[in-house]
Amino acid sequence: MSKLPDFEGLALFAKVAESRSFAAAARELDLSVPTVSRGIARLETRLGARVFNRTSRRLALTAFGQDLLGRASQLYRDAEEAEAIARDQSASPRGTVRLAVPMTFGVHWIAPLLPGLLERYPQLSLDLHLSDAKVDVVGDGFDAALRIAALPDSALAARRLCPVARYTVAAPSYVARYGNPSHPRDLDPAHCLAFALRAGGDTWRFSNGRKQATLNPLGRLRVTNSEALLPVLLAGHAVAALPEFMAAQYLRDGRLVALLPQWKQSDGGLYFVTPTKQNRPAKVEAVANYFVEMFASPPWRQ
Repeated sequence: MSKLPDFEGLALFAKVAESRSFAAAARELDLSVPTVSRGIARLETRLGARVFNRTSRRLALTAFGQDLLGRASQLYRDAEEAEAIARDQSASPRGTVRLAVPMTFGVHWIAPLLPGLLERYPQLSLDLHLSDAKVDVVGDGFDAALRIAALPDSALAARRLCPVARYTVAAPSYVARYGNPSHPRDLDPAHCLAFALRAGGDTWRFSNGRKQATLNPLGRLRVTNSEALLPVLLAGHAVAALPEFMAAQYLRDGRLVALLPQWKQSDGGLYFVTPTKQNRPAKVEAVANYFVEMFASPPWRQ
């Protein structure tokens, strides 16, 4: 005998007792009468006692069934309530969403959007995990993650929010000292700063039409957060590859200049990543749709 209680049998028993009829209970539960009858018989065999006295004209609880009815009915009501709450939560945005976001991007571009998200969905809470390390969305129990990558993880469901360009940049003082390169091979790898957490290493990949070039940065500074590159970069000591959401303000105010404008570094995108596309809770869909709306016109380009 299974150690798992016969929840179905107990629920059928409670419904039949409430309806005072096998046929009426079957109609209400959208089951056949034989299915209901077999469920009650299975429960009686498991419990070792009859719960109903049945004749062709009359259905009555036994004394054993009368003692059991209160607890079975409560179990049935609790199950109904649990299902109703679960359906309500899956249909409307409520509850906590665990979201993993890259550190710098999260602080500068996600945090300012959160007041609008929380105001729009007053029953929604957000558990925001900020880290530049790539998290295991499934293994670490996250509902979703924002990722900036050339390609999303194929094992997960990824929705692209917007493209993210990558610029090769340096300070004007660096250009004045070392010249303005016209080809990636003109860059000194010892002056190029690396990001330590990029999957497969921080190889810079350039394209100019059909022409291709690569460079492996060998600068004396490696970081796990790209913002840490800025002081050395702005001081004119190095070259770095920055995503446009980091580089934009410095390019606008002239503290950095874009090198090799004809040679594009491989672009990536901002992706909303979830373990699966199927049966995503309303709370996750709400967050995804909000970010789709907010990044339709990326704020760093405004």
